[in-house]
Amino acid sequence: MISMPNILERAARLNPDSLCTRFEGREFSWAQTREQVARLAAGLATFGLGDGDRVGILSLNSDRYYQSVFAIPWAGYTMVPLNTRWALPENTYAVSDSGARVLLFDDAFAEQAQQLLQNVECLEAAVYMGDGACPDWASSIADLIASNAAVPSPALDADDMAGIFYTGGTTGFPKGVMQSHRAIWASAVGALPLMEMGRNSVYLHAAPMFHMADFAGSMGASVSCAAHVIVRAFEPGLVLDTIAGEGITHALLVPAMIKMVLNHPSVDDADFSSLETIAYGASPMPAATLETIMRKWPDVGLVQAYGQTELAPIATMLAKSDHRTGSDKLKAAGQPTAVTELRIVDDEGNDCDVGVSGEIVVRGPHTMIGYWNKPEETAQALQDGWVFTGDAGYLDADGYLFIVDRVKDMVVTGGENVFTTEVENAMISHDAVQDVAVIGIPHEEWGEAVHAIVILHGGQAASEQELLDHCRAQIAGYKLPKSITFREEPMPLSGAGKVLKTELRKPFWEGRERQVS
Repeated sequence: MISMPNILERAARLNPDSLCTRFEGREFSWAQTREQVARLAAGLATFGLGDGDRVGILSLNSDRYYQSVFAIPWAGYTMVPLNTRWALPENTYAVSDSGARVLLFDDAFAEQAQQLLQNVECLEAAVYMGDGACPDWASSIADLIASNAAVPSPALDADDMAGIFYTGGTTGFPKGVMQSHRAIWASAVGALPLMEMGRNSVYLHAAPMFHMADFAGSMGASVSCAAHVIVRAFEPGLVLDTIAGEGITHALLVPAMIKMVLNHPSVDDADFSSLETIAYGASPMPAATLETIMRKWPDVGLVQAYGQTELAPIATMLAKSDHRTGSDKLKAAGQPTAVTELRIVDDEGNDCDVGVSGEIVVRGPHTMIGYWNKPEETAQALQDGWVFTGDAGYLDADGYLFIVDRVKDMVVTGGENVFTTEVENAMISHDAVQDVAVIGIPHEEWGEAVHAIVILHGGQAASEQELLDHCRAQIAGYKLPKSITFREEPMPLSGAGKVLKTELRKPFWEGRERQVS
């Protein structure tokens, strides 16, 4: 039976004494990890939750995080990984919307966890995942593991919901993507032929573990029985040291991370001899950065992944063999994985010819169950088993996907999705703002940056800093506009009365090739 607990059971059976996780000097073998997970599952059961109840995780990367994503379904519950970059109101929404009854947290989020426990009605208990003194208002994860005997893994159905993963929403509210055990397993298995991971591989967790990109790499490494080396948070110098010191063979880095590593003063002296594969994706990769990587690290294989949370998350991959200077495939997002069926359709749902752009739609065992408590949005995005991605692209004669633009109104900055409606809702709540349009503009480090175009009410004034401070209390820092243009003339509108953001973007993107991956 396919399930997350069974992924761990298999690895512990096939590779029991080999390294599973190493985090800040603490090591667990696969057999030890299975024991920890089975004990933690028993500990979680003491809170009196029912089958399928939701358990949130709000924490930086750690071995406890890795154990928790298996322990929650092992106990028969549903995980809700929370975005560590979100502000309190955003995570309040996610916890309330999911109905999470228990929250796991670490030292970095103790204050936010306490506020959530106090203010969110459905949240009944909190579990401290750190290594310091446990707050008196929380239970200790170490105590839960130590004081409970291991329980057997449950008989789960492959189509049972394993987790709810929150992503931005065009209505201004995040959407909880429901993913099954089958979908998580299938996405990982589909990527493995190109990732080329095995039992001797060592995977680096440098991207945040709540993020579906790292989650996919993590599951691929787990299916492969590979070792997991975990750093608490991304820092370019730490990544360079860890690759060399831990013999890292595989890493997943979003383009912004890659650029920061490339720009680190010690990069030329770094030892990359162990590194076999860097997977990248989640945001646009500047062509110049890609060329620099291939020149500086010629022996490291590069693999691009394209997808979205709704696909758990991988749909297509660009192989190592396609990463060649001058290759006409370098601008592609790759070919569908072994589990992915992909089409390009027009507005009527008809298949587009080769080279003709349309909406990318995907079907396969890795597609989402739907959006949590959002039947209308689910019906729109999931039709006859096909996920309508909201991205526009075309296929060439060799079946390579080229992404043209986004149908969705979204900015991808540093690997994070920012839905512009959410930013606009925050900004227009300022008394001086009459109208606002938020767009993505080029950014050398992050791929795209959030930019706001603002029209103020007649006779009123507001500075850029004042507007940013106003928004900061409502949305995460990475969603804040990096720049603001004040405009006096009305926004350009379509015949249907919608703001023509394509027109607003043109001056910023003129002369540039907008890459989206």
